[in-house]
Amino acid sequence: MKDSPWWRDAVIYEIYVRSFADASGDGVGDLQGIRARLPYLAELGVDAVWLTPFQPSPMADGGYDVADYRGVDPLFGTLADFDALVTDAHAHGLRVMVDVVPNHSSSAHPWFQAALAAPPGSPERDRYIFRDGDAPPNNWTSVFSGPAWTQAPDGQWYLHLFAPEQPDFNWRNPAVQEEFLDILRFWLDRGVDGFRIDVAMGLYKDADLPDVPPADSGFQSRSPIWSQPEVHEVYREWRKVLDSYPGDRAAVGEVWTDSAEDLALYVRPDELHQSFNFAWLEAPWSATAFRKIIDDTLAAVTAPTWVLSNHDVVRHVTRYGEGAPDPRTGLARGRAALLAMLALPGSAYLYQGEELGLPEVTDIPAEARQDPIFARSGGELPGRDGCRVPIPWSGTGEPYGFAPEGTRPWLPQPAAWAELSAERQAGDPDSTLAFYRRVLALRRSLRATLPDAVSWQQAPGDALLFVRGELTCMINCGVEAVPLPAHGGVLISSGPPDESVLAPDTGVWLRTA
Repeated sequence: MKDSPWWRDAVIYEIYVRSFADASGDGVGDLQGIRARLPYLAELGVDAVWLTPFQPSPMADGGYDVADYRGVDPLFGTLADFDALVTDAHAHGLRVMVDVVPNHSSSAHPWFQAALAAPPGSPERDRYIFRDGDAPPNNWTSVFSGPAWTQAPDGQWYLHLFAPEQPDFNWRNPAVQEEFLDILRFWLDRGVDGFRIDVAMGLYKDADLPDVPPADSGFQSRSPIWSQPEVHEVYREWRKVLDSYPGDRAAVGEVWTDSAEDLALYVRPDELHQSFNFAWLEAPWSATAFRKIIDDTLAAVTAPTWVLSNHDVVRHVTRYGEGAPDPRTGLARGRAALLAMLALPGSAYLYQGEELGLPEVTDIPAEARQDPIFARSGGELPGRDGCRVPIPWSGTGEPYGFAPEGTRPWLPQPAAWAELSAERQAGDPDSTLAFYRRVLALRRSLRATLPDAVSWQQAPGDALLFVRGELTCMINCGVEAVPLPAHGGVLISSGPPDESVLAPDTGVWLRTA
């Protein structure tokens, strides 16, 4: 039996709080709604939940613009509701991770309001990044489109790598550093088991704020905007705080970068415990691509993570189905990819609704869209609302059990989702929900005895084949059926089981011969 921290091989379920379950009847998900659905999550078989921001916020970016880091927005409930949620989750055997947003605050945060009221050069302004000039200090653009600088009423410019309502902190200011150490302690004292760190690679910027070539505006490891070396000292200090609490409290970084080597810097033994592996999420449906990412990841990091979807990207059922003539292809590939992901060493992050096979909602009316990306791009970019539509629990029409009957959800739900509700799928042994439950239960029964390394086997066609102790995993990314290797029996298949061949767009776990 392996004796390792819980997070090393956990399955963590991301709850996008606004869209999970609404107990209050205002059309927006809340903490009491999550509490009521904890038995569902325990039955699903995950080990932990990660909650997206629920702190007080004007909601310019769905809560990622935090106005008070030590509270709960009334939209979602109260601190007492949060405490009860943590208590109930622990009683169900579930750990709780919360989002922390250290790159920027809301423009409504008291610190930023004090900065606007104070003169240039004041201590209040030094908590953020203000600069003089008749024009923006450089050519940086916002991740959400448009310029990354907005002019304050007195003429100075302030930096916001995201929306203007999200001014970036100045992490060279010791007051900012101390504030976040205290914020971590506040939530750790309330019993949280860890943190997901938003924009973890963005805290420091090159002090000279140089221009960047237009082609280099993305998330890169060599950039004056991202992955500055000073950021690692922040996480060394955070690690000391986490390690000072009992129970293996953990932190996972949202690190978008272009290199596995850069990613590995964030998860050195005295820094973050984990970092998201977005290369896996961005990979095409290809055995060659999957194998390269697996090799690169396992060579670079000792605590790998795997993720197929989250609240910022197109749901993988839709991604995998793009261009395929059969509308069922995306779901078939998604189920197969799950088997590959959960067979690998490390931990896996699931996004709410993927266990129901939910697709991206692509036909949200313009007037209903709320993502600032849609507005700031003048409607050219659809934004992320399509993966954030409230999930269907039961019934045949909106709000599908997400909220009390008669409530209108904050984003419209498709009519086709009646067939995908948790209630409908729970009674169908062939459903995606039933498949997820079986896979997660099987993984839990096997994981303590599986080694931390994979052994590649010769695979026919465009298939991926690896052995991990008593578990053999194979997925067929090709267009023809391929023969299965010698094995001791089929443990689970993402499609109709067959003892001898593996159909296209299908995955299987075999007992190693």
